[in-house]
Amino acid sequence: MKLKKYVLTLFYVVSATAVVSAQYKEPEKKDKVEIFRPEIAFDSLLAKKMLAKGTGAIKGVAFTRQKHPLGYGVPLSPRILANKMKVVLLPVTPYFEEWYQLRKDKENIRKKRFVYLSDQAYRYRLEAITNSDGEFTFPDMKPGKYFLQGMLDYTLRGTYNAYTGSGYNDYGGRTDYYQKKEYYKNIQDRIETFVEVKENGEIVKVKLH
Repeated sequence: MKLKKYVLTLFYVVSATAVVSAQYKEPEKKDKVEIFRPEIAFDSLLAKKMLAKGTGAIKGVAFTRQKHPLGYGVPLSPRILANKMKVVLLPVTPYFEEWYQLRKDKENIRKKRFVYLSDQAYRYRLEAITNSDGEFTFPDMKPGKYFLQGMLDYTLRGTYNAYTGSGYNDYGGRTDYYQKKEYYKNIQDRIETFVEVKENGEIVKVKLH
């Protein structure tokens, strides 16, 4: 009888061990990030030549407009001026044109698909800082085509109806009560435009939004 109990106990121990050793822990999924870059070679000599000093200028104002929380524009919303924002200017070279088209075709932030310039290409740029009215200037520009970009941060303010409770009457009817509350959401808009200086000494005015 003791031998039988020992055999049964050993069987349960072995069975439990077998179950434990057969367990497999499913690993957490990692977000797949895809990076794309232009295949064409970057011409640093051309970029350097385009950014050499000239006698023209690019003057602009940078702004955005408040958007709905779902992402679409709000009609007649006031301008949000870019205060102390960095504006980047890049020369539009064949390499840049391929990057821009690739970005239009491949970029999807939600799906973590990004299109990057090479480090070397990004080094050939000019920068300006806006004032509190969103105004900026790139002086000493040569004739040529350029791309302007800025990242404008602002806070979206809105209201929503928050449920606060329910009341019941003598006949079983129910009334829900709500209270209007405010919410705030941080937004970053990527604002971009192309600009062309057509001749020496020309002052080009542009809206970056």
